[in-house]
Amino acid sequence: MNKITSKALTGTKYIYLLFFFALLSGLFHPLITGTSFDPVIFGVIILFVGLAGAVLVYKATTSENKRGIYLGGGFGLIAISFYYILKFTGRV
Repeated sequence: MNKITSKALTGTKYIYLLFFFALLSGLFHPLITGTSFDPVIFGVIILFVGLAGAVLVYKATTSENKRGIYLGGGFGLIAISFYYILKFTGRV
C-alpha cells in the first residue's frame, strides 16, 4: 500500500470515530430541542480520552519495554474519563 492511500485510510478512520462518538454523545438532542451543543462536544472529548487510555493499555500488552508506563498511563486516562463521565452526569 502506498503512503497516500495509507494516510487516506487513517484519516477516514478518525473521521468515522469522530462521527460515531458524536452520535454516541447525543448529537441529535440539541438539533431537536434547540439547546446548545456544549454537552455533545464535552461528551466527544470524554470518549476520546477513554479511547486514548484503551489504546495505551493495548500498547502495553504488545510492548516488551515501557509496559508499566503504558499500563499506568492507560488506566489513568480511563479513570479520568470515568470521573468526567460521573461529574458530567451529576453523580459526583
